[in-house]
Amino acid sequence: MTTEQVLLLDESGNQIGLADKAEVHHAETPLHLAFSSYLFDDRGRTLLSRRALHKKTWPGIWTNTACGHPAPDEKMTDSVLRRLRDELGLPEVKQVDLILPAFRYRAEMPNGVVENEMCPVFRGEVVGTPTPNPAEVDSVEWVPWAEFVESVLNGTRDISPWCRLQVEELNNLGPDPLSWPVADGSTLPPAAKL
Repeated sequence: MTTEQVLLLDESGNQIGLADKAEVHHAETPLHLAFSSYLFDDRGRTLLSRRALHKKTWPGIWTNTACGHPAPDEKMTDSVLRRLRDELGLPEVKQVDLILPAFRYRAEMPNGVVENEMCPVFRGEVVGTPTPNPAEVDSVEWVPWAEFVESVLNGTRDISPWCRLQVEELNNLGPDPLSWPVADGSTLPPAAKL
């Protein structure tokens, strides 16, 4: 089994090195490349996932469909599809679209562990039924998008800090997630352009 690595970035989004994923998250987590994805069904619902209880960052917290880190020399869309298979057992997803190419955040847990990521956001449509991998995902829930947005914006849903920030930006794109404009890939961080 190979060690999973993440791409370390400079402030302009250029790759400056690699680090083992298992060791990169701590009180002084370096800036690195990640992604978030939101999957939808034909009823306008989004698939939320609750992070496994043993995760180092935000264990047991509800978040968007799937998050992850692209491997060295892996296209971003391929990394999204890989994580959807690995975390949720979804072997097929209808078209993965780039929606927020320049999303970036830094968040600190109460215990001092930090997330520090350039994290493009993708959208897709679900094909099939998720079968969560318990090593990654505790549980899943389908929620109508409008209901989810309202609960995030009014603070009644406990959600990961990156998801909260992403929902604020996604809400500005319109009420129908499947009609959001696809973003220009040229605005991705340079390390994400393969």
